Amino acid sequence: MDREVLRQLIHASGIFILVLGLFLNPTVLILLCMILIICAEMIFILDKYRHIPFFSTILGRCKRRDDERGFLYFFIGIILTLYFFGFNMAIASSGILMLLIGDSASTLIGRKYGKHKLPFNNSKTVEGSLAFFIVGLLSALTLLPIVPSMVGALVGTLTEAYSPIDDNIPIPIISALAITVVIYWI
Repeated sequence: MDREVLRQLIHASGIFILVLGLFLNPTVLILLCMILIICAEMIFILDKYRHIPFFSTILGRCKRRDDERGFLYFFIGIILTLYFFGFNMAIASSGILMLLIGDSASTLIGRKYGKHKLPFNNSKTVEGSLAFFIVGLLSALTLLPIVPSMVGALVGTLTEAYSPIDDNIPIPIISALAITVVIYWI
């Protein structure tokens, strides 16, 4: 399996956190994410010194050379989104879905089918951004009405397209913030 496809499948598998959110409160989910960060960091450290069955194989296949700690930003983005928007789990979950599914779709579609570079970021493509918007919109629509879903997907798409560094932190937070503004103040 292609390295990036495996990375994005692992990225999207974070949806299990949202499934647990159906049964657990946001504080417990935040603690769970913190435990996962600690466990993952221990595995990364141990992997440098000895082969760990299953984990070392997965790490070797999906680790980017230039981004060894992307998982940390991934969980920080989820933790902060749950912390600030956990008062409304539909909003928090929609922001997190933008990261889990929208960002993965953007990467996979953009790399495979992307032919038209964005004028303001030549490392991203129109096709990848369109995939983010469509998948983000559809995932948010499972939890929210159409207008907040559209705004969240659009803002998430723009955040992903403009992010000069790792976008795992800003995507869920900024998407959830935009959705909150639409729901509560517009």
